[in-house]
Amino acid sequence: MVDNDWITLLSAAALGFSVLNYVLLDGTDLGVGVLMGLTRCSKHRRAMAVTILPIWDANETWLVLGGGGLLALFPLAYAILLPALYLPFILMFLALSLRAVALEFRDYAPSHGIKRAVDGLLLCGSLLAGGSQGIVLGTLVQGVPNDAGQYNGNGWEWLGLFPLYCGAVLVVGYTWLGACWLYWRTEEELQRRARRQARALASIILVLLAGLVVWTATLDTRYAQRLSDRFVWLPTATLLIALLIGFVLGFRSRRHYLPLFAALGIFVVAFAVMNAVLFPLIVPPHLSLQAAASSPTSQIFMLVGFAVLIPVTLIYNTYGFRVFSGKVRAARD
Repeated sequence: MVDNDWITLLSAAALGFSVLNYVLLDGTDLGVGVLMGLTRCSKHRRAMAVTILPIWDANETWLVLGGGGLLALFPLAYAILLPALYLPFILMFLALSLRAVALEFRDYAPSHGIKRAVDGLLLCGSLLAGGSQGIVLGTLVQGVPNDAGQYNGNGWEWLGLFPLYCGAVLVVGYTWLGACWLYWRTEEELQRRARRQARALASIILVLLAGLVVWTATLDTRYAQRLSDRFVWLPTATLLIALLIGFVLGFRSRRHYLPLFAALGIFVVAFAVMNAVLFPLIVPPHLSLQAAASSPTSQIFMLVGFAVLIPVTLIYNTYGFRVFSGKVRAARD
């Protein structure tokens, strides 16, 4: 493999790493936002908000790295995806802004009723952001019409049943992560409630993921061939079984973070399978990584930047988690 191929693969890896970290970290926050909106008890909602208030904004740094990295490393893919997904992207950013305002200013609400309404806005923002991200992912896997590096669709491909299904799956998955996070970070009744939610959501997400795999295999013969390859499904099945066992046993352990780590591991496996199915495409059905890549000079420049920014961001995230670690007890507003 020539040097340029290695540079392109490193660029794709850096981009994928940023997207994966965003999904794992901010996806958990979005899940907590969904559960907050569905919780009646005000003291429980307050405790749930406290668990993510110090860290949610740092988690979204990975979204900036992913979006900026796509533009600089694979500009042709960016030029095709942006017009195809204008509305989902706009809705996602508006929803993230709404969520940020609701989360940061809920304590300044002058009355209990207004605060409950603010938490309702947080629920709407979290659902819309997670759903939009799933729709974007589903549209990408489904395939974006393009010719000679130009988008030539009608702008409504994202309204297909498959992208909408992916949006629903990701929302349920994020909510599952949020429940596992709350089981780790809270105590007493709120923790018991989170445990029940996490167990129930685990069953639902497994059924939804199974349906997603079957549906994906029907979209393209190349997808079906990859998914039926024993070098894909055998390690995937082995890892999933091990992670599910860890998830179940984690609730019997004093290490309350184990269910969350197992759930995050399942997300990582799903992300890896998606990449294995799509490779070497970056925008199905035709655009490959090599065809979409920027010049080697631009990629090297960006990779140097990623080499600095990724460790700094990881250290910052880790430090934030460390400083604000520990259990959060429910207290009345």
